Amino acid sequence: MTASTVDSTYAWWRLLAAVLLSTIGGVGLWSIVVALPAVQAEFDVARAGASLPYTLTMLAFMMGGVLMGRLADRFGVILPVLIGTLALGIGYVATAFARDLWQFAVLYAVFVGGFGSCAVFGPLVADTSLWFTRRRGIAVALCASGNYFAGTVWPPILQQLMADHGWRATHIGIGAFCVVTMLPLMLALRRPPPIQAAEAAMAAGDGLARLGLSSNALQVLLMVAGIACCVAMAMPQVHIVAYCVDLGYGPARGAEMLSLMLGFGVISRLISGVIADRIGAPATLLLGSALQCLALALFLRFDSLGSLYILSIVFGLFQGGIVLSYAIMARQFFPPAEAGLRVSLVLSATLAGMALGGWLSGVIFDATASYQMAVVNGIGWNLVNLAIATWLVLRLRARPMLAARQPG
Repeated sequence: MTASTVDSTYAWWRLLAAVLLSTIGGVGLWSIVVALPAVQAEFDVARAGASLPYTLTMLAFMMGGVLMGRLADRFGVILPVLIGTLALGIGYVATAFARDLWQFAVLYAVFVGGFGSCAVFGPLVADTSLWFTRRRGIAVALCASGNYFAGTVWPPILQQLMADHGWRATHIGIGAFCVVTMLPLMLALRRPPPIQAAEAAMAAGDGLARLGLSSNALQVLLMVAGIACCVAMAMPQVHIVAYCVDLGYGPARGAEMLSLMLGFGVISRLISGVIADRIGAPATLLLGSALQCLALALFLRFDSLGSLYILSIVFGLFQGGIVLSYAIMARQFFPPAEAGLRVSLVLSATLAGMALGGWLSGVIFDATASYQMAVVNGIGWNLVNLAIATWLVLRLRARPMLAARQPG
């Protein structure tokens, strides 16, 4: 039997199962994006109204992710994954029979977001961080890429299925597929994580001391950074399909751009994992934040079909490492016994940012009949994230120097 130890072969096989679970269960983050034009047309609502199910789902994802992280800390990761699998099956079938937008939004938020997809994001990332030391950056990057793999694989498939069979029949199919595939995969997660060395907790305390923050203060700071960066991130990711419809390019082109954006986001996230292993998560966050701000600014200048395809690739390549950095920092600066809760809190905050950003972009579009000001709004939030990342990097660099100058 393969040894169940840190950095073992079993740890990598376990990571593969986690990535597959996250990819399949991550459909809940993207199916509503692809269905947005169809939902808007069927329920006859404005763009902001059609964006509401996504917003509620992301908020439910945030709250559910914290609960699932706490369950993972207490009972192991397999329990939240089981709950999430069953919730996805129930949620997708139930939404297919919704009679109005509010029914659709509530069912989607509660089952798909609040108990479903959230269970295969934060808890799996936290669990993966417990199984790696030397290659924690790339391992966490792979696991955190599950939702991006989902965003790469699912949108074109869902777009075609919805075009051929309608969004309701497609939702029933998604629910059945999740249950059939995810239940066997979660059996790979049955072994408990290896006991972490005592020095891991000590290292977390040393990191907090260098920052000069309490654990709760750092948690709040990371969550604010996560919200800010993802309000900015939401405009292209949540509205690219609708944006293409407005420009006359059609939803299929938008789904392709979303797939490109997230596919190259996977590449970026993996590269960022390697970078984080070398220069640290705070510096990786700073780099990703600066590049995302640049990519957003390019959306103000270019909107031709060809340029939007290129911008989708550029945006994916530039922003993939941001969320990864939060997960690594949460694992680095907090004790291992709190990994599920701490990682889930900060990752859930990023989804709250996506929810807020998706809704704000819809409101701004309804008010201005354009996405230009929505992009400007995103840039403003991105600058907040950039300021926090800069502070973290400067603080970590300055703190040892200050300590060295103190009399012994």
